[in-house]
Amino acid sequence: MSLMFEPASYPNVQAFAVSLGIGLLIGLERERKPDAKAGLRTFALSALLGCLAAMLGEKSGNGWLLAAGLLMLAAMMLVALARDPQDDGDPGTTSVVALMLCYGLGALVWYRHATLAVMLAITTTVLLYFKGQLQTVTRSLTHKDLISILQFAVLSLVVLPILPNQDYGPYQALNPHQIWWMVVLISGLSLAGYAALRIVGNRHGAPLLGFFGGLVSSTATTLVFARHARDDAELTETATLVILIANLVVTLRIGIIAVVLAPGLLAPLAGVLGIGLLCGLVFALFKWRTLSAAGELPLPEVSNPTEIRTALSFGLLYAAVLLLSAWLQDVAGRQGLYLVAFVSGFTDIDAVALSSLRLFNQDTLAAAATVVAIGLASLSNLIFKSGLVVAIGGRGLALRVLPGLAAIGLGFILGIALIA
Repeated sequence: MSLMFEPASYPNVQAFAVSLGIGLLIGLERERKPDAKAGLRTFALSALLGCLAAMLGEKSGNGWLLAAGLLMLAAMMLVALARDPQDDGDPGTTSVVALMLCYGLGALVWYRHATLAVMLAITTTVLLYFKGQLQTVTRSLTHKDLISILQFAVLSLVVLPILPNQDYGPYQALNPHQIWWMVVLISGLSLAGYAALRIVGNRHGAPLLGFFGGLVSSTATTLVFARHARDDAELTETATLVILIANLVVTLRIGIIAVVLAPGLLAPLAGVLGIGLLCGLVFALFKWRTLSAAGELPLPEVSNPTEIRTALSFGLLYAAVLLLSAWLQDVAGRQGLYLVAFVSGFTDIDAVALSSLRLFNQDTLAAAATVVAIGLASLSNLIFKSGLVVAIGGRGLALRVLPGLAAIGLGFILGIALIA
């Protein structure tokens, strides 16, 4: 009796090789624990077992093979932990879940989702490796921070999916789903800055404080530091740098929004905002080099960006700007839109940028006109911040900040002149 050997196909060999790599990656991290019940070899074998179980289940048409392997693996780990608990008192549930996940990732590779499996393996390894840092972050979260995260979850995962994705109103300008998606985008971006500002605090100097403060609210940051510079002359130089960086970050916010909503517009938009950013950055770097240590810095008093009231206010403002932009563009052409952009930019540049990008995506507004509208809104927003510095910060701060803000504004004007 002769045995017939079927040659192994390259995709099958590749699937097992990727599974082995995934198991070795996760197992390498688990090997750092001296009393771990599963290390490098166990995780590698578990990933191979998952791939093999998926293969046998597919060939035999019996999906229970894959499930039985997962249950046996979990039972093995639980028995090992029950017979010999870990020395540090850790119940070992993380290792059990990680091993089961490794098994599942091996199966996922066999089902031709290797890229997703590798991404999940890297994410798993990162989560396991940075255990201490993650625990430090969670312990530093206050009740207010947790409420912020829950409110953002409500905005994005509860409210957004139930809103109709259909155009309503005059000029078909109002789409509830689209409007709320913009609210989620801005709230998420602001929440990231808000959380970073809470974690960083005032211990890491003016540049980081200006960056994260600007990411949450450049207006609030400008207002707070102008007030403190007026009350304490020693903070004037520091306040100058924080205000300049916070206002430079506004252009980065717009760039991020453009990448998400209209990637094709990023290049011409960079021609306007990029010139202003470059001019202001040179001035800010000069101020940074001449700045001495300022000790403890005040934190901007920013409101929670995910509060329902804040989200509704922004949604209503955005809807109003959308409607007004569509109407004025219809009756007065580009000049009407430019007027809305310039006036609205004094209070909220995000609403103008989002409405202009939506009109561009609807082929209602040309690329050049969209960029000019955003540039004008950025310029008017900068003028408003300059007024805050003069009115609240006083002459000393104004003499230091206004040249930098003027450099940013001149960059905007030059970019608009080149594209208009």
